[in-house]
Amino acid sequence: MEFELWFLLVVPILFLAGWWCRGKDQQHRDKERQSRAYFKGVNLLLNDQPDKAIDALIEVVKLDPETIELHHALGNLFSRRGEFDRAVRIHNHLFNRADLPNSERLLALYELGYDYLKAGLFDRAEDSFTRLMNEPEYRLDAMRALLKIFCTEKEWFKAIEMAARLETEAGENHQVDVAHYYCELADASLRQKKLEEAKEFLKQALNSDRHSVRALIALGDIAMLEQDAESALNYWTRIEQVSPDHLTLVIARMAQAYEQSGQHEQAINIVQRAFSDHSGPEMLLLASDFIAKTEGPQAAQHLLKDALTNNPNLLAFELLAEMRLKERPDDMELQLLVKLLKPEVSRIGRYQCTHCGFQARSFQWSCPGCSSWGSYPPKRY
Repeated sequence: MEFELWFLLVVPILFLAGWWCRGKDQQHRDKERQSRAYFKGVNLLLNDQPDKAIDALIEVVKLDPETIELHHALGNLFSRRGEFDRAVRIHNHLFNRADLPNSERLLALYELGYDYLKAGLFDRAEDSFTRLMNEPEYRLDAMRALLKIFCTEKEWFKAIEMAARLETEAGENHQVDVAHYYCELADASLRQKKLEEAKEFLKQALNSDRHSVRALIALGDIAMLEQDAESALNYWTRIEQVSPDHLTLVIARMAQAYEQSGQHEQAINIVQRAFSDHSGPEMLLLASDFIAKTEGPQAAQHLLKDALTNNPNLLAFELLAEMRLKERPDDMELQLLVKLLKPEVSRIGRYQCTHCGFQARSFQWSCPGCSSWGSYPPKRY
């Protein structure tokens, strides 16, 4: 009887001990599996294999759902890969976890804002960064992100206000950018035929950046609309003082203004002077076209021959061949030559952003690639 009682007591103890050991062994195996998956994911990231790394890190998260750092890492990987919906789900999950420290939730909100921004959901991105404006750690970054959003959505008044706050709080200089914002407002007014309003915005642009070439060009354009060639020339002449390289953008306008005011010799002189001082595809096109219209095709051909002698290039050769073809439209050899030259010439003479290298056929005040202002030199490459 005593033996049976002892046996009945030992069996449950042995069962519990076995169950505990089995649990410990399972935990040990899970830890080993988690470590292997984690290091595998890191190794794949180092080998620039983010797709496979994501699969490995997902396995770690499944084994240990409390790994906050891995959630952040996965969210950022999804964002970098363009899977913004998955990135949003992860960062949103972290932000809504009440058990997390406030610092972790704020980091999740910050990353969530950039997820929305990259996905083009600007209203949600704005909401996320506006919340972070009250957090000292994220305030300045949130303000910079909001400035980018306002520019993307063309909310120029908000952009001007945010730029002013960044100048005050972060000590940054946004005067050049703010001048462009005012110029954008002026462009919108011009489209609505509100000339006086546009002029006020352009004056504000010059108050922000007294060297704003864009504002001077626009003020000259408005003066020409008002049949005031003298004022237009005064604005455009100032460009040579603040940024001589940008003079090529207004040479054609200046020549037209001189022509309208009866100063033909001045028009010829300024084009020829600009052509000699700023040799390049832009001035070559402008000068040959202007000389052809005012002096005749023969004078333009003479100009192109001199250009080929001093600086041989395909553009001058193609322009000369086109002029010759107009005189001899039945010349099969000239037709073939122009046909061969056109594709080659179309590849040259583009403007290039100094920040990101984005190329554009026409001059841009804001880069379509990186959204930077004034990053296009007024010279084709």
